[in-house]
Amino acid sequence: MLHSISTETFGPLGEPMAKAVSACVHCGFCLAACPTYRELGQEMDSPRGRIVLMKEVLEGTLELAAAQTHVDRCLGCLACEPACPSGVPYRDLISPFRAVTAGKMHRSPGEKVRRFLAGKTIPFPARFRLAAMLGKAARESLFRRWVPRSWHAMLDLVPETLPAAQTWPEVNPAIGKRRARVALLLGCAQRVLDPDINTSTIEVLTRNGVEVLVPRAQGCCGGLAWHTGDLPAARRFARRNLLAFPADVDAIVTNAAGCGSAMQEYHLILRGTGDEELAGAFRHRVQDVSLFLAGLGLREPLREMPLTLAYHDACHLANAQEVRRQPRDLLRAIPGLNLVEITDAQYCCGSAGTYNLDQPGIAAALGAQKARAILATGADVVASGNIGCLTQLRLHLRQLDSPMEVRHTFQVLRDAHHTSS
Repeated sequence: MLHSISTETFGPLGEPMAKAVSACVHCGFCLAACPTYRELGQEMDSPRGRIVLMKEVLEGTLELAAAQTHVDRCLGCLACEPACPSGVPYRDLISPFRAVTAGKMHRSPGEKVRRFLAGKTIPFPARFRLAAMLGKAARESLFRRWVPRSWHAMLDLVPETLPAAQTWPEVNPAIGKRRARVALLLGCAQRVLDPDINTSTIEVLTRNGVEVLVPRAQGCCGGLAWHTGDLPAARRFARRNLLAFPADVDAIVTNAAGCGSAMQEYHLILRGTGDEELAGAFRHRVQDVSLFLAGLGLREPLREMPLTLAYHDACHLANAQEVRRQPRDLLRAIPGLNLVEITDAQYCCGSAGTYNLDQPGIAAALGAQKARAILATGADVVASGNIGCLTQLRLHLRQLDSPMEVRHTFQVLRDAHHTSS
């Protein structure tokens, strides 16, 4: 019953979990929206099924072991939220549940090592760069045969060439009259895998009259830790960013959907702590950069780009942040660009943070489906707003021998700005 999911047993996260559970009327609208239900066809691998499992575990009527596999398989894509007529805040249940049960979940030695390495490398760009270089070397050498097969997905995600490390000025002045002032989160994996995304974001914003601050003290958004149940680490990252980002800006902008979504959940991550109120105010200042620029408006015409572009909705942009129209509006402002939609666009590409590492089989199946759907559009380029999605799309398009270019929305906008004035 609802009262048994309490703060006495589960701490400050008990209340939001209880409210999420009680909001579900088990109507089943979420089943058709869920990628894992579509892939596996099991009720317990749907949002409705997982809610029942988590409810029973929280109430003490079901052993965690009976629910763990199905909870682990959840992408956290939140496609169930816009599909739910009752407005179940599934995000208030899945990550908190993982956090309060993390110490009780059984993990094999291999899982423990893989999760430990991911948590200690990906959120730290220097460490992640070294890990990526070692992974690339392992993939291209005979050592691959001695690496556990469950780790091959991790090696395959490493790009063919690793971009050179980049840094950005702390203050990037607006070009021309200043219209706004923002602070930019750089991201962790993004800085290593595709630092040009940050460069293009800063260039597009400054050309549109936006001063861009890059706080030196910023760190990981905490999303990886939060979504895998490591609440102490998520809180450390959140507190660091609460202090790092200045208050005298119009917005804190992110160009990675997963990062922006995590920062907008700081109030939940820090619930019950002395920083909860500050986190509540902070989260409302966080915006995806496409939302911010679309609201401000492009200041100058863009050059003509005669190409067909497919736009891929990152789950944590479309579902978690409800940002769907704005990236498309910005891309449609490019003369000559034909924007096309992807069939079954609502389904996750299978990236979902570390999901590729934790559930490689499901992730690969979803990635292949998404790549085939993108190819079916006949587009020249596919664009998205999240580094995880971009990495996944590159991998699966490459595996289908497709030369299609994969770009961030702001890389496309930067290219359209280059000769427009």
